[in-house]
Amino acid sequence: MTKGRMESVEVFTSEGKGRGLKAQKEFLPGDVIFAEPAYAAVVFDSLTHVICHTCFKRQERLHRCGQCKFAYYCDRTCQRAAWLNHKNECSAIKKHGKAPTENIRLAARIMWKIEREGSGLAEGCLVSIDDLQNHVDSFGEEEKKELHADVESFLEFWPPQSQQFGMQYISHIFGVINCNGFTLSDQRGLQAVGVGVFPNLCQANHDCWPNCTVIFNNGNHEAVRSMFHTQMRIELRALSKISPGDELTVSYVDFLNVSEERRKQLKKQYYFDCTCEHCKKQIKDDLMLAVKEGERKPSAETVKEVIQFSKDTLEKINKARMEGLYHEVVKLCRECLKKQEPVLGDTNIYLLRILSIASEVLSYLQMFEEAADYAKRMVDGYLKIYHPNNAQLGMAVMRAGVTHWHAGLIEAGHGLICKAYAILLITHGPSHPITKDLEVMRVQTEMELRMFQQNEYMYYKMREAALKNQKIQVMPEPSNETSPSLFHKKE
Repeated sequence: MTKGRMESVEVFTSEGKGRGLKAQKEFLPGDVIFAEPAYAAVVFDSLTHVICHTCFKRQERLHRCGQCKFAYYCDRTCQRAAWLNHKNECSAIKKHGKAPTENIRLAARIMWKIEREGSGLAEGCLVSIDDLQNHVDSFGEEEKKELHADVESFLEFWPPQSQQFGMQYISHIFGVINCNGFTLSDQRGLQAVGVGVFPNLCQANHDCWPNCTVIFNNGNHEAVRSMFHTQMRIELRALSKISPGDELTVSYVDFLNVSEERRKQLKKQYYFDCTCEHCKKQIKDDLMLAVKEGERKPSAETVKEVIQFSKDTLEKINKARMEGLYHEVVKLCRECLKKQEPVLGDTNIYLLRILSIASEVLSYLQMFEEAADYAKRMVDGYLKIYHPNNAQLGMAVMRAGVTHWHAGLIEAGHGLICKAYAILLITHGPSHPITKDLEVMRVQTEMELRMFQQNEYMYYKMREAALKNQKIQVMPEPSNETSPSLFHKKE
């Protein structure tokens, strides 16, 4: 990113929040405010052999580094692009005998970059690594213990011939990673695959109802010699109209939680008290805790019981998912929905969580009709709660559209896919792999819908044949996590 691009943004001191980012010009929904390559980034320990260490795409066959036997790349292009950052790491891993954990690897990459370039203002950066918040003073006992262990491991790994740093500075770098590490996702945006540090992004303050979103873009290295070549980067994109002088905000947590819970999470993970409008006025909390209206309104005691039952069920569901017992998950969801339906309102977050899991797992098990019914109810609830241009809402509507298509509900499926496409055009932009996938689905379902409207019988006949050569994919195996959160926190 050149300095010129940053003319659209300035760092300012935000009252009670420290530094923040302010717009210098007007932005409309979907505009890219700035794009930023990672200062340093690494693949998660559990995925080092299935994700490219340069662009973070998931690939079937990767090339392994012949020296350290640890790093994997899509191809020679990615391997060459990685060499500057991998060179020191490569020899350190060989000497050490094995690769250290992701936190140590990320800290080491940052330190080698500082050794090469110094810790001052890097090109295109609004702040230096030294000036980033580390919050080490706010660490609890447990976090201090972890920090101490990380520093020890780092010193064991760090080569004696490299520049030596003091304990306090090493602790600062780990503090920066702890509260500023950004979650990187694979090219479909469905799974968190790594963590990176982006100094400019770190300046954007949190708001539960933000005016910006951050999307990770894996770049396009296939177009090496063309004008379309782009490197891996994050993009800060406008969600609503932003005027010059407005503060640029992003959400560090999923909105789908009552304000008290979001505030607790933000305090615990990021060490600040959220004072945004939605938290102060508890906006939408009533929707998220809605109970059934009507003549026979459930008692407070019944509501309390059902919510406790829902929490217990969610724990059991997580356990069953970890073990891959998907039929057990479905059974637990059905039991829970039976208890929830007479008591909880359509936008209650406990009902929506169960509907989301049920639709995802049933889709995976190819029980599409039941899955589509739950997905529809989930989306109807989400639309009343989420910001209309929310990336997680867009992804949920997309999944619901695909589920309806599989269930043979072509009209509803096409409608949902169009709705998802409109949201993701703003949150992800037209060239993102997910948006491109959706565009293909939108064209396909539109064509099918026309055929369906002309001759239903012929449509179903052709659909049967088409399914044998199907274009729209079955959803991937359900993951045990919700969609990747903005900043990566070590659990």
